[in-house]
Amino acid sequence: MRGRTVCRKRRPGARGTFAPPGSTMSVGCGRMGRMSERSPGAEPRETHPDDLPEYAERVLEVAELIPPGRVMTYGDVAEWLEEGGPRQVGRVMSLYGGAVPWWRVVRSDGVLLPGHELRALGHYRAEGTPLREASTSAEGHLPRLDMRRARWDGGADAGHT
Repeated sequence: MRGRTVCRKRRPGARGTFAPPGSTMSVGCGRMGRMSERSPGAEPRETHPDDLPEYAERVLEVAELIPPGRVMTYGDVAEWLEEGGPRQVGRVMSLYGGAVPWWRVVRSDGVLLPGHELRALGHYRAEGTPLREASTSAEGHLPRLDMRRARWDGGADAGHT
């Protein structure tokens, strides 16, 4: 946590004391600064309105590495990056994923992205992505991804180290 001070929690029944006597405390203990405040001594960063957060750039780079006809789950991408989780990856894809092959980053159950099913299905069929036909009882009768065959583990051919 860069630029923030983390303070010890109060012990139950310890009125007004945050730490044992003699321990040093930060000045800002008990008060959390705004996330937009800079840390003292930090150099100002030049930003451009079109700049992507570093994590978002990394997620989109992984999406571009996925070969046609293969998919990775949101969790797979997070694991590949060794940072964040499926929800963070999903958020990046929802905000910035339009410029990359977004249909290749999917839910782990193989269900097509709600609201984009037909566009995604067109891409999957064009790329030969393995699909499982929907049962007649399934709503809309849309197929799902065959995750066992379509899932890409980021093998050595992608250059991941």
